[in-house]
Amino acid sequence: MALRLLQGKHRIITYDQSAPALDEAQSLGAVAASSLEDLVSKLEAPRAVWVMVPAGEPTQDTVDRLASLLSPGDTVLDGGNANYKESVNRGKQLSELGIDFLDVGTSGGVWGLAKGYCLMVGGDEAAYRRLEPIFQTLAPEKNRGYSHVGASGAG
Repeated sequence: MALRLLQGKHRIITYDQSAPALDEAQSLGAVAASSLEDLVSKLEAPRAVWVMVPAGEPTQDTVDRLASLLSPGDTVLDGGNANYKESVNRGKQLSELGIDFLDVGTSGGVWGLAKGYCLMVGGDEAAYRRLEPIFQTLAPEKNRGYSHVGASGAG
């Protein structure tokens, strides 16, 4: 996903606990961060942090850490496979801090780079619209410009 975004001329800052994964992203043109704190410090407001970690406790721990680092107007995007009830709770948690939350179900696997990713985005419409260029870059070419925006309990 990072490579597709880089090819679309987006600025990417990556953080991963795996040094080889971080090195690979940096070799492709991404800016490497040494921690979540470093990642957030390298982003310009309003910031958007896309989380791709396993569902459950790892996602909640990451959202909790980001909640203490981000500011009102920033957005957390969860691209993992979280249970929608957990996403609704995370949306409420962050909303109380003025931080937007977008639940971004992502599908595409290894073919996503060449063919595009199917994204199912739920959350605040204004946050979605602000980040829509990212979603358009990730989407399959034939589906770009086509979206349905509706209310979601996640935001």
